[in-house]
Amino acid sequence: MSDRSSLDIAAPHALREYAFVADGERGALVGPRGDLCWLCFPGWDGDALFASLLGGGGLYAVMPTKRFVWGGYYEHPGLIWRSRWVSDDGTIAESREALALPSTPDRAVLLRRIVSTKGPARMRAVLDLRFDFGRQGARRVRRGDDGVWRARAGGAYARWLGAERAKARRYRGGTVLELELELDAGRHHDLVLVLDADGKSPLPEPEHAWEGTESAWRERVPELEQTMAPRDARHAYAILSGLTSAAGGMVAAATTSLPERAEEGRSFDYRFAWIRDQCYAGQAVARAGGHPLLDDAVRFVSTQLLAHGPDLRPAYTTAGDRIPDEVKIDLPGYPGGRDTIGNWVNKQFQLDAFGEALLLLAAAADHDRLDADGWRAAEVAAEAIAARWQEPDAGIWELDPDHFTHSRLTCAAGLRQAARRQPVGAKAREWLVLADRITAKASAEAVHPSGRWQRSPSDERIDAALLLPAIRGAVAPEDPRTIATLKAVEGELTEDGYCYRYRPDERPLGRAEGAFLLCGFFLSLAYQQQGDAVAAARWFERNRAACGTAGLLAEEFDVIQRQLRGNIPQAFVHALLLECAAAQHGDVRERDGDSVTNSEFRGTPTREVT
Repeated sequence: MSDRSSLDIAAPHALREYAFVADGERGALVGPRGDLCWLCFPGWDGDALFASLLGGGGLYAVMPTKRFVWGGYYEHPGLIWRSRWVSDDGTIAESREALALPSTPDRAVLLRRIVSTKGPARMRAVLDLRFDFGRQGARRVRRGDDGVWRARAGGAYARWLGAERAKARRYRGGTVLELELELDAGRHHDLVLVLDADGKSPLPEPEHAWEGTESAWRERVPELEQTMAPRDARHAYAILSGLTSAAGGMVAAATTSLPERAEEGRSFDYRFAWIRDQCYAGQAVARAGGHPLLDDAVRFVSTQLLAHGPDLRPAYTTAGDRIPDEVKIDLPGYPGGRDTIGNWVNKQFQLDAFGEALLLLAAAADHDRLDADGWRAAEVAAEAIAARWQEPDAGIWELDPDHFTHSRLTCAAGLRQAARRQPVGAKAREWLVLADRITAKASAEAVHPSGRWQRSPSDERIDAALLLPAIRGAVAPEDPRTIATLKAVEGELTEDGYCYRYRPDERPLGRAEGAFLLCGFFLSLAYQQQGDAVAAARWFERNRAACGTAGLLAEEFDVIQRQLRGNIPQAFVHALLLECAAAQHGDVRERDGDSVTNSEFRGTPTREVT
């Protein structure tokens, strides 16, 4: 293979063209050339062994040798992806992709099964294993007497099975392995790449590894038939499960440095567990019926609350450790982005995280899934709110500190919902009084002259995040401020069926940043709460369709170019998709006269103290 063809394989794609496989401890992106271009090891925030996504070295590709068009789909259920190619000679081939389950923190198994569905299919595989975010080639690359290729890449030992006939050549300071295959119709060939910490774990048998992975996904992903869009709801749940480690921490996204806006300097590392995002996911799962991911969220959030109390950070590693500071890693980056790892959020205070934690714990209590540690965590969160609710914070959008209305009202909502299930009456009354005080303060300082909520006492702008407190029960759905805020968000922050966070300046919507899919789902929930099923469905359908072939959703959507922007897959967007699907199905059942326990999630607040 020439250097030029190697560069062609490693060239980046538009984000809508990537698929995603994961095992909870790490995840990989797969492009239309079968180019697995991003994988960190041993965990989400570890060293990238495949970093061609950011212009570094390292990739693992499988593709036809002839010219082709590409497509693909996920098998039901879970994150087993099938790349599919139709070549110009009429042959059709597929590559079945998965990170094997069950997984462990120190071992990853990449399964690839190449299948000729209409042959004979001529295929090639390229393995360019590197470390230090693709900057250094693998060492001691050799083929053993057993036909297994072995190599060392930083702290990882690699073994490649099924590639006995691969040839090695030097390329850019590393060793590239190339394999060509010809498969008759109906035949398949397995490639298995094992990464572990010592190179001594037993080598998997491909058939058993596939069976174990299929079985594990069947156990992990519920059918979710009691939702408005079961297929997309299952897919969202599978993605959330794939992003959640055995320790319970769910990363915000699998990637780092994918730009939210080209040349705007906004490329961040999302390979960490945000408390807020984890709470969104847990609440969504609770609304969909209360499945194991709810327990994971409760366990992770409770652990951090009990460990850190009022000093709770906005995000942690999936192991619960501090996030490292931002640094650049000297790579070209994804086009339009930067090469950044670490995140400056480690120095922020975000008040709303305590309110979201209470909302999560209350949702778990509604499903009888909150133990003594969970209730202690709820008390810690309430005490932290009492101590810190009058401090400025960075807010949901992680900006310069202010007294953000959304943060305060989210805390009020969390206190109200937790008080509903608090078994200690005196404690419940204390929480309700505090919620009333917070709401009264916001009412006195942060109501716009038009009657809607405004971002803060000093910032009169409308913000889509202000929809959420009413959805969660900080104030009543029929409260005039709730209705005025909903009208203002749709009137001032929406375009062509998509919603933006806020207006950062005088430029038209879409010029400063893309639409936020999270906010589009907020609108769906807000209209559903108001009883407008048509508007709720319209916002839900429009925003869930803002994806690519693999159904992955990013944080932002460029409305004009119809492109995904930012890291993928974005966990909280998939969480809100799941919640909307469950909420709308619940409303349909209510209108049909069935009893639905989901309705109690709306919550009506008590009076305010004036």
